[in-house]
Amino acid sequence: MNDMTKQFEQFAEMMKSAMPQVHKTSKNGFEIRTKVLEFAQNQAWQDYHAKLGAFQTSVVKEGDEVVTTVEMPEVPGAEAVLETANKFYDFVSNNKAK
Repeated sequence: MNDMTKQFEQFAEMMKSAMPQVHKTSKNGFEIRTKVLEFAQNQAWQDYHAKLGAFQTSVVKEGDEVVTTVEMPEVPGAEAVLETANKFYDFVSNNKAK
């Protein structure tokens, strides 16, 4: 093998390691639904934290008493996450909104 061929092979190997890897395996339905559920959970919590940053407090005098009211957002439960996941899944599978 001459030096030029060896240099080209070394260059090719170097370029392989620099190129992004493309995964050739496709995900099955379970893996896709799990990923959609993960997205939905993240979205539900992002929405919660955005609302938490804007909670409302009011102080009102009612007669001889001062009444303080604090309105906090509802913590997302499983129902909220599943509802969001269904919206994402419908979008991905091109289903029309119900």
